[in-house]
Amino acid sequence: MNDPEHRDPAESRRLMRLFYRDWHPTRLGQVVNRLSGWWSALGLPPSIQAVIEVRGRVSGRSRSTPVVIATWEGQRYLVSMLGPGSEWVKNVEASGGVAVIRRRKRESVRLVPIPTADERAPVLREYVRIAASGRQHFPLRVGAPLSEFEAIAGRYPVYRIDPA
Repeated sequence: MNDPEHRDPAESRRLMRLFYRDWHPTRLGQVVNRLSGWWSALGLPPSIQAVIEVRGRVSGRSRSTPVVIATWEGQRYLVSMLGPGSEWVKNVEASGGVAVIRRRKRESVRLVPIPTADERAPVLREYVRIAASGRQHFPLRVGAPLSEFEAIAGRYPVYRIDPA
């Protein structure tokens, strides 16, 4: 769960409330995520979308989630648009960063958490620029100053994608 003080900005839009409530996908959101995941795993457009597979911390089964991969200064990153309460984030933390990214093929990776706001901020700004649906969950607009992204960086986990 994200900081209870901060409501998910996406919930201010009626359409987005069909898909997300309290920083979690609704049943409809889960169905759309499954379809999006299937689409992304096949490698269909847009090219920034993929699927992350992580071992479930409770079930031990592989859990798949559609994600957007942001590229900043030659490195690839994942951003949790739903904050630290996102199930995939909890599973990544429990797995020590071990994951698989699927987009046409399977790629074993290690997800390295980016700890500081000044390191996260430019990645968050790039994510908001490229992720049309993901940006709905951020209180900032495309092109906002880097300092504004630094101010919210603690609410959105960012992981660098390294080869396993």
